[in-house]
Amino acid sequence: MASPCSIAIDGTDEGRMRRAAAGAIAEVRRIEHKYSRFRDDSIISRINRAAGGKPVDIDAETSSLLDFAGQLWSLSDGLFDITSGVLQQAWDFRQGCLPEAASLQRLVALVGWQHVERDGRQVRLAMPGMTLDVGGFGKEYAADRAAAHLLASGIGQALVNLGGDLHALGPEASERGVPAHRGRPWQVDIQHPRMPAGTAPAPLASLSLTRGGLATSGDYERFFVHDGRRYCHLLDPRTGWPVSHWQSVSVLTASTTAAGALATIAMLKQEDALAWLARQGARYLAVGPDGSLSRDPVTTGA
Repeated sequence: MASPCSIAIDGTDEGRMRRAAAGAIAEVRRIEHKYSRFRDDSIISRINRAAGGKPVDIDAETSSLLDFAGQLWSLSDGLFDITSGVLQQAWDFRQGCLPEAASLQRLVALVGWQHVERDGRQVRLAMPGMTLDVGGFGKEYAADRAAAHLLASGIGQALVNLGGDLHALGPEASERGVPAHRGRPWQVDIQHPRMPAGTAPAPLASLSLTRGGLATSGDYERFFVHDGRRYCHLLDPRTGWPVSHWQSVSVLTASTTAAGALATIAMLKQEDALAWLARQGARYLAVGPDGSLSRDPVTTGA
């Protein structure tokens, strides 16, 4: 997952906990192997190589994830588009170079979920050069699947953390004589998006998480500054240019997959994000362009 990952489990049966953790880790690795666009043998790479050619057979799990991608595209009015990964070819965030307009326009023409053709258990990208990239929810989906494996293994108190995308299966611990389900919530620190280089990390806020998912999207993981303006890796699929409003958005909801998708869409919605999140009934913590915090009423009291 190209990030630090961990599983924390509370319990007394060490053997069962270790076996459950090993199975959850194997599930995360399975998903990365199957859906990473950086692996030549992944189903995503097979679909991308066939762009403009014949349809590719897919299984039920992949079909379900593509269904979800289509729902997100509709829900976001086209802003969340898993065909937009091709735009990254125009941006070099290590060198900090702005793309050439002609190159960017050529890539924008290859973006569009409406050009993904599906027929039962087959999928085809209509234009040569099109690509799919499920990175917008792949890590979050893996967190949910790891948590599901733990639960099926009899683990009821655990926290899966895949690079800051979290899924809690229950409270952290309980005091002696207190039922396990009434234990302490996990305390999750949200990273400050504007920590100066070389300084010790300090949390922006601490949120309580007992059950469900929490994910954060922001402009601080991959970015560069050019002529005083910050350019981040979150790109508007309509223009190919980075969004520039929120520093970060964290969302808490029933699943990590949904939380990550909602957080990313909120970043892409820019000024309209909070009203949109409110319509989804999502709990959130957002950091505005000036560093100010915005929270929904429930999270404010957390």
